[in-house]
Amino acid sequence: MIQSGAEELLRSLLAVALASVVLPAWAEPPRVVTDIAAVHSLVSRVMEGVGEPELLIPAGASPHFYALKPSDARKLRDAQIVIKIGPQLSPWMDRPLTSLAQGAQRLRLLEQPGTITLAARTGATFEPHEHHGDHHPGTGEEDHDHDHDHGHAAIDPHAWLDPENGKIWLPLIAKALSDLDPEHAADYSANATAGAAEIDWAMADTRAALASVQDLRFIVFHDAYQYFEHRFGLNAAGAIALSDASPPGPARIAELRERVEALDVTCALTEPQFDLDLVRTVFDSHDIKTAVVDPAGSALPLGPDMYPELIRSVGAALTSCN
Repeated sequence: MIQSGAEELLRSLLAVALASVVLPAWAEPPRVVTDIAAVHSLVSRVMEGVGEPELLIPAGASPHFYALKPSDARKLRDAQIVIKIGPQLSPWMDRPLTSLAQGAQRLRLLEQPGTITLAARTGATFEPHEHHGDHHPGTGEEDHDHDHDHGHAAIDPHAWLDPENGKIWLPLIAKALSDLDPEHAADYSANATAGAAEIDWAMADTRAALASVQDLRFIVFHDAYQYFEHRFGLNAAGAIALSDASPPGPARIAELRERVEALDVTCALTEPQFDLDLVRTVFDSHDIKTAVVDPAGSALPLGPDMYPELIRSVGAALTSCN
């Protein structure tokens, strides 16, 4: 009985001692805010198994023109890093970032070394374009945004639609997160490598799907697809709206009508949020096919799989116009 009582006392003392030990806490994942769904997907892939980023601009909203809600302001105030395309896509973000996310680091993807960039197309119609290997060099500054007026208008901001850019950005995102959270650096690096392989598969699938439409004559509602066209060897005949989605004027519509007639354009890519009546106005009495395509991927579930599926979905829309 004495031995049993001693053992019981020892167990009780051990339990008290264990309870008093302060175990090392696992590092919390960084608090990350992203601008658009495509960037959210890339960051989600890098953070998979560690944490999840916050999305600022809902997939169905235009990144060119968006009014922040109170819940968005809270996200920015809490952020440790904001990862976004850049002021070329959403110039309105500069002011709230300066006022609400003063302490947050910023990763502007369009300004990163190696990023493939193309000049914005401004005319209603454009001849088949060549890629000039333009690269917008990184500034190396992650603590503030440049003013939107300093040359940003010359760059087409829809660079996420070149999947090679997605592959370029994954390790850069991993590096930025690792700097904030070294404990998970190996996870971020491995996830970025796996994500790049998944983008390669999406590119292969898309290239195969588009083999039958390489000569397709089409116009787009919103000039957002230049990067996709270049990557997959396609050439749009024109765009109804500018790359910032500004509504077209009568002269632009008249120019497009002439182009449609001259090239025998047979397809129009529309987007869910835009007015189909404008497409009908451009094509007038011409018999055409339309395909709904969404460069923002608003119909796709958010998360790490969204970005490769976005690339596949744009290819599928074009294929359906054949």
